[in-house]
Amino acid sequence: MDVIQLLPRLHLLRFTVGQAYLWHDGDALTLIDSGTIGSARPIADAITSMGRSPGDIRRIVLTHFHEDHVGGAAELAALSGAEAFAHPLDAPFVTGEFPGPQPRLEDWERPIRAEVARHLPQGEPTHPERVTPVTDGEVLDFGGGARVLHVPGHTDGSIALLLPCEGVLFTGDTVAASPVDGSVIPGVFNLDKDQLLASFHRLAELDVDVACFGHGEPVVGGAAAALRKAADRRAAGG
Repeated sequence: MDVIQLLPRLHLLRFTVGQAYLWHDGDALTLIDSGTIGSARPIADAITSMGRSPGDIRRIVLTHFHEDHVGGAAELAALSGAEAFAHPLDAPFVTGEFPGPQPRLEDWERPIRAEVARHLPQGEPTHPERVTPVTDGEVLDFGGGARVLHVPGHTDGSIALLLPCEGVLFTGDTVAASPVDGSVIPGVFNLDKDQLLASFHRLAELDVDVACFGHGEPVVGGAAAALRKAADRRAAGG
């Protein structure tokens, strides 16, 4: 796992597949997503290396139920006592009550999906015992007030988090950065592409300076312009 400081209060935690983010508020930490299976110990070690304790994690906000985002949640919640949050439409899949629906892949996505699957850690996932539901418009107590945005499409219960006071947006997999040229693109491997694109355009209307994606390089500085450019390109058929 690579640990990259993006802002004085924000770290990127990058795994072989996907990434998570750690937000610092004084003596409290918030984790946005939790990596793949086996990520809990590397995350705990990274926090310790920062001079903090894993017990400082107060909350784990899960943008959606996919395994590369929730793999470390159960162990980290047990280790820290942190509260886990997810949208109610995805919560039953996060807790393992039901298996989550598979994405509706386009033909060009199938070989990419197969390649990604080859790099996912193997093993039986563990699930948080409890997940607190959060819905559109709710405000969580970190980053000066983090507003929950319901952005369905990648999954039915996908959420993004907006920190208006900080100008920071966590998009989950609704938005990504291209591995080819770093450009901002809509997320892939979606349950409903039309919904995903509507959610993508919703996020592109926000006034943010930093955009943190579930996959690909974050945009640190000028994120609103980058998101709007990508949305305009999509609207023009690009």
